Amino acid sequence: MVVKGGRVVLEDDVKLLDIGIRNGVIVELSENIDKGAGESVIDASGLTVMPGMIDIHVHFDEPNRADWEGFQNGSRLMAAGGITTYFDMPLNGNPPTTSVATLIEKQALADCNSYVDYALWGGLVPGNLDELEGMAEQGAIGFKAFMSSAGSEFGRVDEMTLYRGMEKIAKLNKVLALHAESEPIIKELTREKCSNGRVSVRDYDESRPPLAEMEAVSRALLYAEETGCALHFVHISHPKTVELIERAKQSGSNVTLETCPHYLLFTDDDFERIGPSAKCAPPLRNDQAKEQLWEKLKSGEIDMISSDHSPCPAFMKFNNPNNMFEVWGGISGGQFSLEAMVTEAHMNRNMPLQQLARYLSTNPAKRFGLYPRKGAISCGFDSDLVLLDMNLERTVEKEELLSKHPHSLYEGHTLKCAVQMTLNRGKVVYDRKHGIQEECCGQNLR
Repeated sequence: MVVKGGRVVLEDDVKLLDIGIRNGVIVELSENIDKGAGESVIDASGLTVMPGMIDIHVHFDEPNRADWEGFQNGSRLMAAGGITTYFDMPLNGNPPTTSVATLIEKQALADCNSYVDYALWGGLVPGNLDELEGMAEQGAIGFKAFMSSAGSEFGRVDEMTLYRGMEKIAKLNKVLALHAESEPIIKELTREKCSNGRVSVRDYDESRPPLAEMEAVSRALLYAEETGCALHFVHISHPKTVELIERAKQSGSNVTLETCPHYLLFTDDDFERIGPSAKCAPPLRNDQAKEQLWEKLKSGEIDMISSDHSPCPAFMKFNNPNNMFEVWGGISGGQFSLEAMVTEAHMNRNMPLQQLARYLSTNPAKRFGLYPRKGAISCGFDSDLVLLDMNLERTVEKEELLSKHPHSLYEGHTLKCAVQMTLNRGKVVYDRKHGIQEECCGQNLR
């Protein structure tokens, strides 16, 4: 295959190039590859070609909750959004992925139902320390723990489970991903609010203040310093927390962090305007925090961007919309993460595409051992490509939503670009004109 005439986003530049692909791998990058060199030619003239996004934080809810999303439907919307690799979290399936047996069960479900490549997180919960080594050997990409209640069957770690888990994970040379919010702070503030009948958007926001995120991160960093465990903090929402993590990096800690598009695009005012579709944990912050997060991203203090795609049936969002504490706390938005970030970071804020590609693709691949196979457009890499039309502005309509339950805070949001085609290992898995093109042949990146 030859992808001809695209504006190709490389690791350090953007150039008009042809891309030669053989057996799913990029074998040539040059200004002109003879059309006869390929069995098929994709005309990318007028389009921008980026490495496919690696979204390390999604919830497809299997096993036994495929009616929420499922691997097949979830990977379909990933492909439509230019995501060529995703990491599925160990919740909200039932049972959660906290043992070798449950990891094997989930792998069997994903193996024949994913349109793009994937990896699976294992979980760290009370009582499963003896399962960690087996899950690592079975191919878990890393481990995930909650320092606050997960609101599901997935147990919150107590202090000794967290510390002992870090000791074990360090010896396994794996990364521990943490949902870092302080349970005591959240629990007491929630009790105060609900006991007084204060259950609005603003009340929910105030029950999970930046302090709760900062306190939990500080505690986890201390444990990591003592154990030598590599940490990754998920969905960081506030610039002060980024500063805490940056100081730890500068002192030698092996730590990375992600933020999510919704923290960079939306605020607490938007939450009040949009309602339940915009509820997440941690909650959306104010405009000042949002703008300061952008400064942290531009300076490189934020390592990567992930969607935290967390869908649910509509009744869990909208049956009790006047009590925000009763609303499911997850944002369904993975389909639009890449387009939204290209729109806002590059087209609205002038961030170079090669810098944005580091946050969406290269840095996730490097952190989790997929580089130099994944994460960049370069010879020897998998041909995981997304072809973008940068001149197709649209407003997201409900009819465009591919989640099983079509509700999203992106509905009504303006995007200035659109995915035209997605290739995973050289196969066209999505075409904007015709939809999904391939069978489910995504690979497990063990």
